[in-house]
Amino acid sequence: MACPGRALLWGTDRKGSPRIVMGQCSSDLDGAPDHALLAAYAAGDLAAARVLTARLAPRVLGFAARMLKGDRAEAEDVTQEAMLRLWKIAPDWQQDQAKVSTWLFRVASNLCLDRLRRAGRNVDLDDAGEPADGTPGVVERMVAADRAAALEAALATLSERQRQAVVLRHIEGLANPEIAEVMDISVEAVESLTARGKRALAAALSPRREELGYG
Repeated sequence: MACPGRALLWGTDRKGSPRIVMGQCSSDLDGAPDHALLAAYAAGDLAAARVLTARLAPRVLGFAARMLKGDRAEAEDVTQEAMLRLWKIAPDWQQDQAKVSTWLFRVASNLCLDRLRRAGRNVDLDDAGEPADGTPGVVERMVAADRAAALEAALATLSERQRQAVVLRHIEGLANPEIAEVMDISVEAVESLTARGKRALAAALSPRREELGYG
């Protein structure tokens, strides 16, 4: 995955305190697996932390924003807290215990659910990507924006667990066993949640097929 030249990234200093770092990602780290980057950070390599943050934080942020129904500020807080917890456990990380991304999504999921409960929102424990950039015209961009907004609105109508499963499976691309690990449920339960979530999304979006250009 390409590494941005200069970017604001979530990170920590060597004492574990959160901070924002501005830095140049090292190209020779771009292809390293997540667990290797985490181990490098634990050994004192801050460049490895920047690369891993650039790789995982945007995914966690997008996931958290969908879980929290578009609340960007809350999603950013969840992302920073999840990354901070990752840095704290880095020295004790065991390569065979889990995928780094799976562990991180599980932490982010729990943080999101905690915030939803504290806010008094309904948490049902039963539970579109962006268009390709090819210089689309104004009409195409408007249609794409309408479709993305419709998808976000439809996702917000799902129960938290359904939304969690659907986003992890169909937007983040995790396999069902990974989702089961993130959500601490069985693979069969994941399949049930995603199937029900997809049916609910289809029902929510069906009346707008022609309006959104699908008819």
